[in-house]
Amino acid sequence: MKAMPWNWTCLLSHLLMVGMGSSTLLPRQPPPPSQKRSFVTFRGEPAEGFNHLVVDERTGHIYLGAVNRIYKLSSDLKVLVTHQTGPDEDNPKCYPPRIVQTCHEPLTTTNNVNKMLLIDYKENRLIACGSLYQGICKLLRLEDLFKLGEPFHKKEHYLSGVNESGSVFGVIVSYSNLDDKLFIATAVDGKPEYFPTISSRKLTKNSEADGMFAYVFHDEFVASMIKIPSDTFTVIPDFDIYYVYGFSSGNFVYFLTLQPEMVSPPGSTTKEQVYTSKLVRLCKEDTAFNSYVEVPIGCERSGVEYRLLQAAYLSKAGAVLARTLRVRPEDDLLFTVFSKGQKRKMKSLDESALCIFILKQINDRIKERLQSCYRGEGTLDLAWLKVKDIPCSSALLTIDDNFCGLDMNAPLGVSEMVRGIPVFTEDRDRMTSVIAYVYKNHSLAFVGTKSGKLKKIRVDGPKDNALQYETVQVVDPGPVLRDMAFSKDHEQLYIMSERQVRLSGLC
Repeated sequence: MKAMPWNWTCLLSHLLMVGMGSSTLLPRQPPPPSQKRSFVTFRGEPAEGFNHLVVDERTGHIYLGAVNRIYKLSSDLKVLVTHQTGPDEDNPKCYPPRIVQTCHEPLTTTNNVNKMLLIDYKENRLIACGSLYQGICKLLRLEDLFKLGEPFHKKEHYLSGVNESGSVFGVIVSYSNLDDKLFIATAVDGKPEYFPTISSRKLTKNSEADGMFAYVFHDEFVASMIKIPSDTFTVIPDFDIYYVYGFSSGNFVYFLTLQPEMVSPPGSTTKEQVYTSKLVRLCKEDTAFNSYVEVPIGCERSGVEYRLLQAAYLSKAGAVLARTLRVRPEDDLLFTVFSKGQKRKMKSLDESALCIFILKQINDRIKERLQSCYRGEGTLDLAWLKVKDIPCSSALLTIDDNFCGLDMNAPLGVSEMVRGIPVFTEDRDRMTSVIAYVYKNHSLAFVGTKSGKLKKIRVDGPKDNALQYETVQVVDPGPVLRDMAFSKDHEQLYIMSERQVRLSGLC
């Protein structure tokens, strides 16, 4: 079956026909049965669940990370080749894993959950990391998924013991004449002595090289990593940093996180645990990680707080939205989805909001915080360093937009939350994924929901609430829309739920 392409002209004109003068968000009704859209659908093996979806921007081929398998699909969702990654005999208590030394724990048949899937364009390979053996990665040739390498004989080859598919994020920093870097961010599941929560690794040209995934820099005192102090767990026993999204922009690498924090409610003498969404920033060239800064982010609309980050996507402003926001069309925007409240990480409330952050404004806030700390004001103010409450040290220096830290006042936290611009709220069908695109100067956001719907939202005037959207049922009721990706020419959209991937034609 041939894929039905997107017709962006039809989509945009359809949205333009809806009046932009309204002061409320008015949903359009779903199309009648006679106008049902058709979709090309791919389903894997019944026992598999899909975890990650990436599209090769050069060929349009799709790579799909599943439980126990990696798929390569054509642009119209036909299977080209598969690579089996599991199951195998394992025990999560084996560290180092049994493939390094004998493990005395009982071994059971264990699934391999794909936790990270990245295309290394420079070396024409796929980096596929799973949950077996404390987080082993395979390097697969893009053409046929042939295994080029599987580093496992060093401590730094194990990235994370967490089994959740959304627990590891990676960002590749590429160089023309040097080995690339891979920034890895991961939940540590109570094992900070084994796993750094963020680190910078070597991506060697040779997939079987001894230095693959080694820390960019590591000596007795300094390394390209951040580890959560073990005494933090005495304050918050289940403390961890959960990574929702990662990207690079300019001279920095960013990760969006969700992490627990102990706070005192107004009028109370006791503390309770809540979750705070934070953006983490690091300089690409900072081998000592002195540039680590994190800033809380959230959203508010009509007095309702949306603080639990669900998904995010980096896009450009576009000319029309840029005029509204008073930024440049080429400026970076973060399209984010938050659910209501702060207390329920695993069972988020259905009330959710789509919000926009101007990345430059976040960077300006970080710069202000760096300047104040280097004037000796306040403490480092990090939730996972609260047991030490280290004061800022004064130093006479100029801090510009690309300041990458010193071996003092690091890692650093920002106390004041940066608030996003609310675009759209949903009270009954929690938004779970987001992707955005600029078409003919207009910003379009596509949001997936818990029930498997896709909402397309033209974002031109969030300050005036002059927005319209159309809801389209794209998967059978029930599966959560977990991930989305554009085709290489941005004329098709691939939509992934736990059990299927769909390629849609919307007109």
